[in-house]
Amino acid sequence: MQTNVPIPPAIPGAPDGIKGDATGGVIPYKNPRALISYYLGLFSLFPVLGLILGVVAIVLGIQGIKFYRKHPQVRGIVHAWIGICAGAGAMLLQAGIVCAIVAAAKR
Repeated sequence: MQTNVPIPPAIPGAPDGIKGDATGGVIPYKNPRALISYYLGLFSLFPVLGLILGVVAIVLGIQGIKFYRKHPQVRGIVHAWIGICAGAGAMLLQAGIVCAIVAAAKR
C-alpha cells in the first residue's frame, strides 16, 4: 500500500535542505538548537541538574535565536526563549538553595 504524503515546498531564499515546516511550526525540528534548549531548560528544573543543564540551555537558546534570525522560516524562537528563561531561572533558584545550605552549615 502506497501512501501519498505531501512534501512541503522549498522556501525561497532558504539554504539547501531547509523546506517548509509540515508541523506548522509547533515543533521546530528545523532549528534543533532551539528545541534542545527548550528541553534542557525544562530538565534543568530538576535538583542538582539545574546548574549544569541551565548553562547549556542558555547557550543553545542563544544559538537557536541567532539561527532563527538568519532563517526565520525555520521557527523556534519561542522554544529558544523558554529554554533560556527556564535555564536561567533554574540556575538562580538552585544557586540560591546552595547558598542557603552553605549559610546554614556555617551556623
